[in-house]
Amino acid sequence: MSTTMPAPAPTGAADLEALRAVEDRVLWLSTAIIDHANRVRPNPGGLKVGGHQASSASITSIMTALWFGALRPEDRVSVKPHASPVLHAINHLLGRLDARYLTTLREKGGLQSYPSRSKDPDPVDYSTGSVGIGATAPIWGAIARRYAHGVGARANSRGILGRQFSLVGDAELDEGAVWEAVLDPMVRELGEVCWVVDFNRQSLDRVVPDISVTRLHGLFEAAGWQVVTVKYGRLLEDLYARDGGSALRRRIDGMTNPEYQRLLRCTPAQLRERVPGEGSSEHPDDPGKISSLLETIDDDAVHAAIRNLGGHDLGALLDAFDAIDDTRPTVIFAYTVKGYGLASQGHPQNHSSLLSETQMRELAEHVGADLDDPWRPLPPDSDAARLCAETAARLERDPTNGAESAPVVPSDAGRTPSGTGTTQQALGRALLDLTREAPDVAARVVTVAPDVASSTNLGGWLNKVGTWSVRERRDWFDDDAETILHWRERPSGRHIELGIAETNLVGLLGELGATWSRWGEPLLPIGVLYDPFVARALEPWAFGMYAGGQSILVGTPSGVSLAPEGGAHQSITTPSIGLEQPGCVAFEPAFAVEVTWCLLDGLGRLGRPDGSSTYLRLSTAPVDQSLAAVPTDPAARARRRRGVVGGAYLLRRASTTPRVTLAAMGATVPAALAAADRLDALGVPADVVVVTSPDRLFRAVQGGDRWALDTAFPADRAAPLVTVLDGHPHTLAFLAGVHRVHARHLGVTTFGQSSDLASAYALHGIDADGIVAAALDGAESA
Repeated sequence: MSTTMPAPAPTGAADLEALRAVEDRVLWLSTAIIDHANRVRPNPGGLKVGGHQASSASITSIMTALWFGALRPEDRVSVKPHASPVLHAINHLLGRLDARYLTTLREKGGLQSYPSRSKDPDPVDYSTGSVGIGATAPIWGAIARRYAHGVGARANSRGILGRQFSLVGDAELDEGAVWEAVLDPMVRELGEVCWVVDFNRQSLDRVVPDISVTRLHGLFEAAGWQVVTVKYGRLLEDLYARDGGSALRRRIDGMTNPEYQRLLRCTPAQLRERVPGEGSSEHPDDPGKISSLLETIDDDAVHAAIRNLGGHDLGALLDAFDAIDDTRPTVIFAYTVKGYGLASQGHPQNHSSLLSETQMRELAEHVGADLDDPWRPLPPDSDAARLCAETAARLERDPTNGAESAPVVPSDAGRTPSGTGTTQQALGRALLDLTREAPDVAARVVTVAPDVASSTNLGGWLNKVGTWSVRERRDWFDDDAETILHWRERPSGRHIELGIAETNLVGLLGELGATWSRWGEPLLPIGVLYDPFVARALEPWAFGMYAGGQSILVGTPSGVSLAPEGGAHQSITTPSIGLEQPGCVAFEPAFAVEVTWCLLDGLGRLGRPDGSSTYLRLSTAPVDQSLAAVPTDPAARARRRRGVVGGAYLLRRASTTPRVTLAAMGATVPAALAAADRLDALGVPADVVVVTSPDRLFRAVQGGDRWALDTAFPADRAAPLVTVLDGHPHTLAFLAGVHRVHARHLGVTTFGQSSDLASAYALHGIDADGIVAAALDGAESA
């Protein structure tokens, strides 16, 4: 059942009056921040600066009530993107943002366009900006906080995990990722999660005609959420209690969104004419009753009543926050007016509109501010200033810096795999090796998968460390001898299994990767998904990295190497995606030992201020591990490892000056070695270079550390080049420019089809035949 909050009784009038004064100042500051950026600050380039005065005004009451009335120091809040000026205004009033920044919205080095943990000068709990990601981030933040506090010894001084608030625009509920998160079975047990929907019923372009709060209620309730509605304020509730009030409620409840929004732009005289409506067969007398009721109040009251929604009633909002049920997630639908309190309120095209100077002066007069001195502080002896000071003291947080707690990750596990195996299999074995060789590191590793843990070879790890859940559950198959994979669910588990939604996976990865800075407990998160779906997950994962989340994403299986699966399940562009992604180092190892080295390199960069994420692209192609020829001498092994993590190494050196260099990546290395043998027999000596990270090689070309690049491609052995990988060939095409040699680039450029592995490689010309043919052409052209 949903809960509709009545307007509150008029108690605590003095406190509410101070809260209203703070609300006025927040409205003024947020509006003035945008006004200064667009109208006052010089703009020689002429580019639109932008900002969202109406969207900010829509949520000002909600944020004022939350920060100055309900928030606790252990709580965290994700603010809808277009309300960033409101957050900065509140931080300024709390003494967390110097006034000099209020003139820097969307200016270099100033306040960002949307809330940013990493770039804004004031405290921001969650970076937002991409629709839907900010809404769901506190869900994953709640899981990450629970997990981090189970791993570490830190806790806040009150011993409370705190609530995770999302302040969401109603248009954000159109985003599919929102519902993927809401519907994950794990979420219904997160009682600390609370969404507040700024229900203004407008999108960027228009009034949304058919948005149905009843339907939305049903969706949240079906997912196990508590639903609270704050629809009307005190003035309307008082009118509803009078003669004719029931008719007025029926009339307003039955209006379409566009009709209601049009009333917001009407004069009192127009309202008296339009509000009564035409009645209905069930209630034909309603128009007369409504007209009579409106005759009992003056024009100002009529004008105020039609916009007297619960999302702007501070008392009603405080009561809604008090009603939160901490045993399950809560969503509060707060009805609001977009642009509330501004000259543009309720206009269907007010999303990006800006107040004129005249309108700004009118607003200043209404809220007791001064456009000529917009940043003037509240009078120090005022109740509003007192409330700000008390709130700042109440919300003071303990400093959190978990960087010093990050474990020292070894560079090598010491084992050299033998036999035939795949890089996908090597991941699970590397994790098990870690539990033996570096248990303190393994203790902070948490793996995440969207229902693909077993099919990505994490079964051994899963059986050893168990599965994390909010509460312990019985494994009903623990006595079944034929059950190999055991789901032992308990709060101490180290693997988190989500439903089939890659967006949820990377959202959780981002939050697990931010615990060192957010909660003071560094974790080492590793997410596993099918590589063809990296592109689906890329945008929220990239946003998580932008927000400071450091993690390892494993895409496996990859390429046409999963030959029987065919073209629908191949990944072509992911190697170049890894090359291009900021905040991330991409690897595609060829051998099992390289998986371990690359994984350890990635783990060593997590949970620290200068850290970064890692993308590992793994394969199901079986490879003879003896082809790696890993040196047994410790110094030579260390040199090989340095080449692997640096991006490339020379695996086979031709006995004479090479006439061609074969640069192969991942699963294509065995074919390149076979091609080198055949070329040698044809009198065309070939060097074979294994590329493990085109990402790091390209950085070297651009001026980074060149050791691996120069040792893998020494100038004195420069020769025509053939590059080959199970992915798009342009990924390695830049290597031709290292020594300006003739080059052929082999890879996958078309959709594949189901086949055996040899046929798949032959189809795309990345088998030994294709490599030999390209090498002979290159050698003849030199």
